Amino acid sequence: MVTRGFEPCLVLYPLAEWDTWAEKVSALPTAQPEARQLVRLVFSGAAECELDKLGRINVPAYLREYAGLGAEATLVGVGTRFEIWDRTRWNENRAVVERDGVDIASQLDRYGI
Repeated sequence: MVTRGFEPCLVLYPLAEWDTWAEKVSALPTAQPEARQLVRLVFSGAAECELDKLGRINVPAYLREYAGLGAEATLVGVGTRFEIWDRTRWNENRAVVERDGVDIASQLDRYGI
């Protein structure tokens, strides 16, 4: 499954991971406007994609537009899922992280890891 990411990228989930994520999103309280918006964002952008004979996926146009995908894309492994970025945006994102000197150890500690 592929859907919108929180940044201008796409998130590609193996089906089992998507099912776990979708179950959590579906359990959000529908009485809260922010939760309803998140549910809409996640599910309205979701599309099931199959690999073709060459191992490619056909990403729907509305998702390519959302992520600003151009001629070149970058596939980034992120734990149990993948992110698909326009190559230029990915390089810009990575440059900001590298320029700002993200202290990975401090961030992991903040999250209890």
